[in-house]
Amino acid sequence: MSLHKDLIDRDRKVTFHASTHLRDFAQGDAPGRVITGGKGIHIRDKDGREFIDGFAGLYCVNIGYGRTEVAEAIYQQALELSYYHTYVGHANEPQIALSERILELAGPGMSKVYYGLGGSDANETQLKIVRYYNNVLGRPQKKKVIARSRGYHGSGIASGSLTGLKAFHDHFDLPIETIRHTEAPFYYQRAAEQQGMSERDFSAYCAEKLEAMILAEGPETVAAFIGEPVLGTGGIVPPPEGYWEAIQAVLAKYDVLLIADEVVCGFGRIGADFGSHYYGIQPDLITVAKGLTSAYQPLSGVIVGDRVWQVLEQGTGEYGPIGHGWTYSGHALGCAAALANLAIIEREGLTANAAETGAYLQQQMQAAFGDHPLVGDVRGVGMLAAVEFAADPARRQAFDPALKVGPRIAAAALEQNLIARAMPQGDILGFAPPLVATRAEVDEIVARTRRAVDQVADELVRSGEAQLA
Repeated sequence: MSLHKDLIDRDRKVTFHASTHLRDFAQGDAPGRVITGGKGIHIRDKDGREFIDGFAGLYCVNIGYGRTEVAEAIYQQALELSYYHTYVGHANEPQIALSERILELAGPGMSKVYYGLGGSDANETQLKIVRYYNNVLGRPQKKKVIARSRGYHGSGIASGSLTGLKAFHDHFDLPIETIRHTEAPFYYQRAAEQQGMSERDFSAYCAEKLEAMILAEGPETVAAFIGEPVLGTGGIVPPPEGYWEAIQAVLAKYDVLLIADEVVCGFGRIGADFGSHYYGIQPDLITVAKGLTSAYQPLSGVIVGDRVWQVLEQGTGEYGPIGHGWTYSGHALGCAAALANLAIIEREGLTANAAETGAYLQQQMQAAFGDHPLVGDVRGVGMLAAVEFAADPARRQAFDPALKVGPRIAAAALEQNLIARAMPQGDILGFAPPLVATRAEVDEIVARTRRAVDQVADELVRSGEAQLA
């Protein structure tokens, strides 16, 4: 027995893995892999097999693997102070410096940073802030939060409720009562009755649907709207033209707070410091994680805007210290890792590379798949890209879900030593490579993807499962 297989067999007996078919994995019917290291955009497993990580872990390893500068920063901080809590005004030096840096990047109008460990707990914090804010203002009914279908905001009880994906709700009794979901800004998958709309028309339609929901629920009950600048796990979908302009006008009309979930877009991924900057979004609250540390340590943040912060101060003036806290908030090692990570992003111009090499990624994806008989849509922005597969691209007709076309192509890509992600609720292959990727590495990602897609297309035709034009 190889050491790798022995490790996987041990793992099957003891670990509850995320997003995994638990029975198949425990019984040995689903594959496992032990990852041991990485460099740049590549990772390797215990057998020494090397893969291009076309998804940067889970959109998060922005600076690439193997950055010893970050390891050194964590080590040096651990020698000095590994941990002390940040309750009742306690602080550590990297936490103070990081807060200053985040607010500098976020720009005017943002006031304070609250820390957690991941995007899910950060969005739990967001919901508590929204409730507290309206209670302080004497609006106890204004508590509902509107998210979008296909949005992703975490896997907790409340954050999983904000998520607009079926798998995160089914069998968990979600969403909770105060969460609603409105139209996804998914121009390609718009309903048949919206087929003739331009992107701007569709954006206006999405804004109309949002306004109709606010009016149906009662504006006095709707507290906040949450959205990713670019839909991530819901399909990697850049917003249609004019979307955020139209949405923000509705929110302003009914005094609804705007939470920008920047967990994926933040810190350079789409070629700007924040997706909000790229799309002209002016949020009241911002959620960050992933690219904040490039996943070298767990760390998330809630960036609180001036408007909200003033009310939080007012509340504690009336009610005493705020009743919210995480044991590891502002963890010194996480903050040290984040400072080192952000320094690399700035020093190496990785945000600019995400814009420039990202534009090349979009161009090459279009060239490879724009007229492929299996492909309905090619889309993306910066270092985010997706290829959506269709049985009849001209009519945007999806494949039968039972065929599992997306997962089959992801598996074929893995055979080519490329990690790309089969996205949920559709046959969509997603890409989010590290921001250090070069044009040559983009060419290799596209070439391996093309081989995988052609392989599955050939299988579908030979089996009679699909008739391709």
